Amino acid sequence: MYLEDKDLVSIQEVRNLVRQAKNAQRELAQMSQEQIDTIVKVVAKACYDERERLAKMAVEETGFGRWQDKVIKNTVASKVLLEHIKNMKTVGILREDTEKKIIEVGVPVGVIAGLIPSTNPTSTVMYKALISLKAGNSIVFSPHPSALKCIVETVEIIKRAAKTAGCPDGAISVIEKTSIAATNELMRHKDTNLILATGGTAMVKAAYSSGTPAIGVGPGNGPAFIERSADIPTAVRHIIESKTFDNGVICASEQSVIVEEDMKDIVIAEFKKQGAYFLPPADAKKLGEFIILPSGAMNPKMVGKTPQIIAERAGISVPADARVLIAEECRVGKDAPYSMEKLAPILGFYTVKTWEEACDLSIKILHHEGVGHTLSIHSKNDEIIREFALKKPVSRLLVNTPAALGGVGGTTGLFPAFTLGCGAVGGSATSDNVSPHNLYNIRRVAYGTSEYTDFLKAENLMDSYRGTTTDTNISSGPTSSTNEDELVELLVKQVLAKLGQ
Repeated sequence: MYLEDKDLVSIQEVRNLVRQAKNAQRELAQMSQEQIDTIVKVVAKACYDERERLAKMAVEETGFGRWQDKVIKNTVASKVLLEHIKNMKTVGILREDTEKKIIEVGVPVGVIAGLIPSTNPTSTVMYKALISLKAGNSIVFSPHPSALKCIVETVEIIKRAAKTAGCPDGAISVIEKTSIAATNELMRHKDTNLILATGGTAMVKAAYSSGTPAIGVGPGNGPAFIERSADIPTAVRHIIESKTFDNGVICASEQSVIVEEDMKDIVIAEFKKQGAYFLPPADAKKLGEFIILPSGAMNPKMVGKTPQIIAERAGISVPADARVLIAEECRVGKDAPYSMEKLAPILGFYTVKTWEEACDLSIKILHHEGVGHTLSIHSKNDEIIREFALKKPVSRLLVNTPAALGGVGGTTGLFPAFTLGCGAVGGSATSDNVSPHNLYNIRRVAYGTSEYTDFLKAENLMDSYRGTTTDTNISSGPTSSTNEDELVELLVKQVLAKLGQ
């Protein structure tokens, strides 16, 4: 009996998809900005129209989050994103500098590998497809196996819409026979030009180790500092709204709260008033042992779940109306689970004496995990906000806003994105909220603006030049900055020297 080798079949599927993507991208590269923009507009509308159905599919398949919040994420990844990119120049002539005599031309990178996580599956597909197409690229998606159905359905919607607008077949595709071998083949294929990696640390490291240029992002672990000048009820509301949004699966969401000692009781009272539940020490210890595995990895059984489901699985009891679970913490490190990233409605709670100590603690937390990603501060003191901006090893400092939607550009002026760069400090190729501007190269056309002898004159080297050269082919040529008498004298000396040979 013949048994199909899953890895070989999936590798062959990838090779076919990449070949088709390369051919399609050649056609995309010939299109005008207007043609590209038409495709993008049609695709964004199709995604927006299907936002609710796809959100429900994602929750049903993965078990992560809330479908209502995934509708909002799909909206950000389609309608809101389109508003930000619709007027961008990304292909053809981008800019002309008449003074410096430079023309900049947008050149697509080619075939993009889009790695998709299970936490934000449909919204990330929409987002990566739109920014790739906008820059004139084709894209092949590698889906997380636990979100395969909703990812494939999202890709099919995009493909159908794009085709009606003139997009070539093969420009958008997805691996349906998923395997690690298939993803590795996609990342290492000679015709894959760039990897957009969103997912776990191991996958992002694999992308950077593939030999193909990659834009990947590391884990988030952002602290939220409530400074004494903050509007406390609003700050607490923002944090709870953010940490409960899609049950905490956005990596930019807050992971811990830092307050000053003399505000502690007021802040705790406000959190309790708004539905947070502070765990007794014994339950906090038990939950901590559940949420982080002995290996140090996040327990997938709690990701994107409600406080009640998490508590039940951890073997503790919490109120039926608890919105967020909070545990007091004073440590940072591998033995302190609440100091780590928790993609669920769970927060660590730290107390410090001063804002300077809060500054140091947040840096310590970030360097433990999440360096380069995101931090939030609630404050009306611009001087302290600026101090945080100058010292924190993050790419996004969010001020007086829910971090989950603020980080992805929903409640801030940041570019709407579901790939959030962590900069060099976080092992990422960029600190940007990744946009179409990260997905094309620039060809520069540069006209000559000066001559060799202009430099000789500027550095007072003309006499030295006259005394040593006998090459009649080296000439300054007439320019506005060259003295004609000196040029004639130079040419005469060169001719006499030649005749004397």
